[in-house]
Amino acid sequence: MKVKNLIYALLIIVLGGFIAYRVVSNKSKNDESKKSGDKDRPTTVTGLVVKTSTFDNNLSLSGSIEANEQIEIHSEVSGIVEGIYFTEGTNVNKGQVLFKVNDIELRAQLRQAQTKEGLAAENERRAKLLLQKEAISQEEFDVANADYASMKAQTQLIKAQIAKTSVKAPFSGKIGLRSISPGTYITPTVLVAKLVNTGKLKITFSIPEKYASQVRSGSTIDFSVSGSDKVYSAKIYAIEPEVEVATRTLKIRAIADNIDGKLFPGTFADVKLPLSIIKDAIVVPSESIVPVQDGKKVYIANMGKAKEVMVDATTRTDASILILSGLKAGDTLITSGVMSLKNEAPIKVQVKK
Repeated sequence: MKVKNLIYALLIIVLGGFIAYRVVSNKSKNDESKKSGDKDRPTTVTGLVVKTSTFDNNLSLSGSIEANEQIEIHSEVSGIVEGIYFTEGTNVNKGQVLFKVNDIELRAQLRQAQTKEGLAAENERRAKLLLQKEAISQEEFDVANADYASMKAQTQLIKAQIAKTSVKAPFSGKIGLRSISPGTYITPTVLVAKLVNTGKLKITFSIPEKYASQVRSGSTIDFSVSGSDKVYSAKIYAIEPEVEVATRTLKIRAIADNIDGKLFPGTFADVKLPLSIIKDAIVVPSESIVPVQDGKKVYIANMGKAKEVMVDATTRTDASILILSGLKAGDTLITSGVMSLKNEAPIKVQVKK
């Protein structure tokens, strides 16, 4: 009886071990089969068929706004300020007297010089008559003539100095804050105020050298400034004749009307520079581009698999990028999941209409 029970126990142990072995073996096979199935299962991605279109190539740049004309007002002579004839922060006209320096001493010098000039003129007249009568030599007449010319030049010099005591606006514009008052002793080193012509403004910006051949004088640009939604326009009127070696950029200047007076010199401008319109251009979504060490790449669908393609890309906007080479019309471009894709990976493409 004991032998019989022992045999039954052994049979049960062997049978249990066999069942356990089959269970573990089947699970291992199922896991391997599942892994193999996951590996071969295609990844679902979205894509689009590449088409050509006309591309308005606009270059986004940063520029600075400058006054069309801007100077610092100084006096050319030293003296006491006699009168100030402008109001701070207002517009002044070309030729308007801004302030006057006292010229009493200069006018006294002028009267003295005019008296000497009159005497020299009379001496020159008499010497000329005497020369005609051969009563004096040519040399004596030349001395009298030289004295007269000298006195006349002295008078003109003092008149010029008197004219400098009245400082006039060299152009029309808005004058800033003054730093003098009536009675101030002024010298040529003293800054009186700044005069700025804001009726027109200059927009200065630089472009990469590769676009230099596409810019023409007379072209129109659009620009905007911080704090305003209004888009202004300006016309390019000057281009530097050479590229700056340090930055490899070309400096350009445009001019704009400031009719409403809402543009201020010294502010930054967001410039949109239109370049050559490209026909049959290929423009793709920015999310389809994968940056790599050697440049940029995209994936296209090829016989149910992802194919890696290197592309030459240029002008970029927030949503799209212009492709110069690497893609052609008719290619199915993958636009989602590109960062996790690998070359020759199986895919299932859902094409966007």
